[in-house]
Formats: sequence, structure tokens, C-alpha cells
Amino acid sequence: MSTCATVSRALDEPVSGTAATATTWLLLEQPGPWGAKALVSSHLDPALGRALEAAAEGTGVRIALIRRPGRHADLGTPDVRQVYAAHTVPGNVWLHGAALTDPHRLLDLDLTALGRGDHTGFDTVLGGGRHTGGPLALVCTNGKRDRCCALLGRPLATELTASGVPGVWEVTHLGGHRFSPTVLVLPYGYAYGRAQAHSVKEVLHGVQEDRIVVEGCRGASAWERPGQAAELAVRGVAGEYAAQALRIERTDGAAPRWEVFVAHVDGRRWRVTVEQGEALPPRPESCGAAVLGTPARMDVVAVEELTAGVR
Repeated sequence: MSTCATVSRALDEPVSGTAATATTWLLLEQPGPWGAKALVSSHLDPALGRALEAAAEGTGVRIALIRRPGRHADLGTPDVRQVYAAHTVPGNVWLHGAALTDPHRLLDLDLTALGRGDHTGFDTVLGGGRHTGGPLALVCTNGKRDRCCALLGRPLATELTASGVPGVWEVTHLGGHRFSPTVLVLPYGYAYGRAQAHSVKEVLHGVQEDRIVVEGCRGASAWERPGQAAELAVRGVAGEYAAQALRIERTDGAAPRWEVFVAHVDGRRWRVTVEQGEALPPRPESCGAAVLGTPARMDVVAVEELTAGVR
């Protein structure tokens, strides 16, 4: 059966620079079935979902629903839900959690502050605190959004859980259905495409050592897509895999060409030229697409290490 994921894989479409963007992820447990737009089409109060979407706009916070892997019987509303917040910008990376009885309390959060990386309100309003367990692996499984996420994502989540991997959750939407199975790993916020159980285990092992695995990596959600591609390119050139060693200093230009300045914590800097191209030939960008498309791709055309003093 041909799907958007099988076509993308057959065409060897590059995954770098394709991750969803968010400085902070806010994740709410919502068991049961999800619709295509899960915040407003699940057992969650749709009015609450709409209010959360409106509150998050422009804050850098991305809100998604999560559920534990397995069968998703229509059991109604849970008494207690797990909620997580994760800030992914290097230098201030954190993952906090809370147990929530009333999801409407999320409306009391200052999402602008959360997007800046301030977890004080999350902890105060929700009684949250630093997550003391291992990293989280969020596997996109929402088949109502795209069938590839169910066909490929759900078996991956099930396999990881069955093999004893802790911290695995199903999540509503990570973008890039054609790269299914897609996985987001927190707290660092790196996304992966065409994931397999053994590769996810390797990624999670790396996170526990504060190390980033670049194979199959779509990019870090903290950065816009040109920055995602540039940071991964510098990691490859410099052989640098420490999780918080690099940050995007600034990005000059606009589509289809950017100059991205990447800084290392040791003072080194790089200028990376990124060009936006089209992934050819035309292909389905998702299984529900009515027409063929040519999705944008981020091509790194130059990586130059800068001498001290160059701005």
C-alpha cells in the first residue's frame, strides 16, 4: 500500500530542518479517541481546547494531547491527568510535571512566561515540579490526522512500551506525517523521523548522557527550520554532540536563503548558509492531501567557521 510515508522514504526525502517549532511544549494527558484537531475533537472540553489554542498563539508554547500506549477504549474523563511542560532552549532546558484533576486550571497559566522558559507559574498554579524520571519519547499516533501516524506510530509506541522503555507516550501531532513514525524527545526537544525501536532507544540513551544523536534527526524544536538544519550541520562538521553545546545566535535573510550564525558555548562560531528548495518530484505531503505537493526542504550549502571578532 502506498502512503505519504512510503513515497517519502522511497524518494529519500531529507528530514533535516523539518521539525515542529516550539520553545516550550505543554502536554496534557487525554485518553480515549482523538479527532484530526484533537484539542477540540476528543473527550477534552472543546471550549477549553479552543481557549488553550488562543492563549498559546504567539507565545512559543505548543500544546498537544498525550495518552499512554495501548488500546484506547472510550472510557470517558479520567479523574487525574498527567501534564508536562518542557522548555527546550539551550542554557535553560527543563522538564516539569504535575498531576491535574481539573484541566481548566491550564487557563490560569501565563503561557507567555512559559514560552520564555519561566516554570514558576506552572509549579505554583498546578503544584508541579521537576520531572525526576528519564526522558520522554512522544510518538505521533493520531490516525485521524494522517493514517501513517496510526499505521506506523502506534506499533512503534507499543513495541517500545512492551520492551520496557519508560517515558513513552502517544502524542497528537508533531507535523511531517510523511516522515512517520515521528518521535519527539524531551527535555531537549529534538524530533526524529522514520524512527525504529532500536534507534529510539539509542536516542534516549544519548539523552541520559546529555548527548544528541543526529542520525534521523529532524531538528531541535527551539529553532526555526533554517536554524534546525544549520545546527545539525555544525554538529556534523564539528563532531559536537553535547546536548546544550550549540545555540542559534541569529538568522539573517529570508526565504529562500538565510545566513544562520551558530555559537558554541566555548566561544567558537559558524556562519551557515541555508537555502530553501523544493522536494521533487511532486508527492503527497500527507495521506489526506487532495493534490500532490513539493514540500520545502532546507539545504545547507556552506558551513564556515568564523575567526574571533567577526560578527
